[in-house]
Amino acid sequence: MSAAAVEHPCDDGPEPLLVTAARLAEQHPGYRVEIIGGVITVAPPPDGPHADALTTLMVPFLAAGLHGAESRVLQGIGLWLPSGPEDYAIPDLALVDADFDEHLIEYNCYDPAAFRLVLEVTSSNYNSDLRHKVAVYAEAKIPVYVIVDRKHGRVHVLTEPLGGAYDRHEVYAPGQEAPLPDSIGAEVTLDVAALINAGRPRS
Repeated sequence: MSAAAVEHPCDDGPEPLLVTAARLAEQHPGYRVEIIGGVITVAPPPDGPHADALTTLMVPFLAAGLHGAESRVLQGIGLWLPSGPEDYAIPDLALVDADFDEHLIEYNCYDPAAFRLVLEVTSSNYNSDLRHKVAVYAEAKIPVYVIVDRKHGRVHVLTEPLGGAYDRHEVYAPGQEAPLPDSIGAEVTLDVAALINAGRPRS
């Protein structure tokens, strides 16, 4: 999926970005609208292999019992970001505390404190996942950020957020297993080949 920055009309001064984002989301059902660094991006619905990779990713989390009384595995939940007064992101997948609903801030977005892990499966906007979101997720102190890089056939596991970056960045290729920190609440290891194969575009 590709993401495009959106400018807002300025007849009587700019409208709040959240108002523009809400209007765009209503005009484009199924599209992902985010505000990152004060810039609105609108991304079309992902392709089938993206969804396949996302489902493949969920399996080990569910098998480890992480969708239960202590934590929940959720797709498309809004994450309020400290990088700007109206910034928010919608990660493809998130592992959150079970009481996440007590951490609602606004615009259906939740406090970063409720998030144990966020995960993105790249599409044509892979630079956003590999660069911009690394910075904002680290600034939000998300403990673990996982990226399934479909373009380059790799899985990135970023941990130990410090300022606007992650102190640890491990990269795994097909044929390797990508272990996640026990701090997420259980032992989870990702099969890189299975994820890359699931996310590969079909001819």
